[in-house]
Amino acid sequence: MSPWFLRLKWWLSMTEAITLTAAYLLDMAIGDPRWLPHPVRGIGWAIEKMERVLRRSEVNRQKTEDLTEKLSGILLVAVVVGVTYGIFYFINHLLLTFHFSLLTSYLAFIILAVLIATTIATRELMKSAQAVIDEVKTGEVERARGRLGMIVGRDTHSLDQKGILKATIETLSENASDGIVAPLFYFALGGLPLAMAYKAVNTLDSMVGYKNNTYRNFGWAAARLDDVANYVPARITGILIVVATFIVGISEKTTGDTISSLNTMLRDGRKHSSPNSGIPEAAMAGALGVRLGGPSVYGGVIIEKPFIGEEKSDVNEQIYEYLYLNASEKALFIVKITSLLGFGLALLLQYVRIIICCT
Repeated sequence: MSPWFLRLKWWLSMTEAITLTAAYLLDMAIGDPRWLPHPVRGIGWAIEKMERVLRRSEVNRQKTEDLTEKLSGILLVAVVVGVTYGIFYFINHLLLTFHFSLLTSYLAFIILAVLIATTIATRELMKSAQAVIDEVKTGEVERARGRLGMIVGRDTHSLDQKGILKATIETLSENASDGIVAPLFYFALGGLPLAMAYKAVNTLDSMVGYKNNTYRNFGWAAARLDDVANYVPARITGILIVVATFIVGISEKTTGDTISSLNTMLRDGRKHSSPNSGIPEAAMAGALGVRLGGPSVYGGVIIEKPFIGEEKSDVNEQIYEYLYLNASEKALFIVKITSLLGFGLALLLQYVRIIICCT
């Protein structure tokens, strides 16, 4: 490679690292304001429209052949993910080379930072979970159920205080991977285009990746691709939660929670029906000394799930509620540290990329 080309690659990589830092700080500061156009909403709109087109010819969905449904779902995934990557590859290239003046350089930097920030969800995750916990603390259980219903897929209308807090801890754990570590990981590997392609995969799974009669075949490709895309990030998240627990333990002068977090992740991480969600959930359950999982209701149907983690057996229900309230607040702190660790790891991966591309 020519020295000029190597300098260009080094400059582009360093620009991405600086922009990622700005994007991460932006997400922590303002999150995802509703007035700001969000790419994921556009991706969701495209998925909905394309699903209608692909299924328009189905007169009776019950009689549609499984193979036809799966092929339609594969086409949906290929088009949505491919087009998303292509669009943001073009935008990313345009912004990185849009330097006709100092003003346009700053404008390009701001736009790129905002776009990257939309792939990260630290502030929104913390804000949503905190809102549920605050309602429980003030005794507003019905309002807590309503707020929880906005961030989880299960039925929440019959959950008691303990059930609400358990679900909150579970969504904090799972979304620490899906909403924070995974986007940072894919940005570090492939910049904005790959991070946005990951968000497309994640959105596809959340919209069509269900195991019911409607989507069992049509959403098969979306669900499987989401499993593959989250395999490494989920395990990184589990390890980061263990490290975050150790950091919290230093301030509390304890180490037992760290050992429990690691042991529970290794023992119970594979119990979950998802190949990925159980890893961070188990790490968090061990860190907090609580038991997650168990039967949950989805669309009025009880789904049996294995329990993850352990809880004390010599306390009454009132103490359990206090235990889970404290645990949920500690989970917020652990996720915040996990997010910072994920950001640091992303910068490290980018540095490795710079070294590799320039040698």
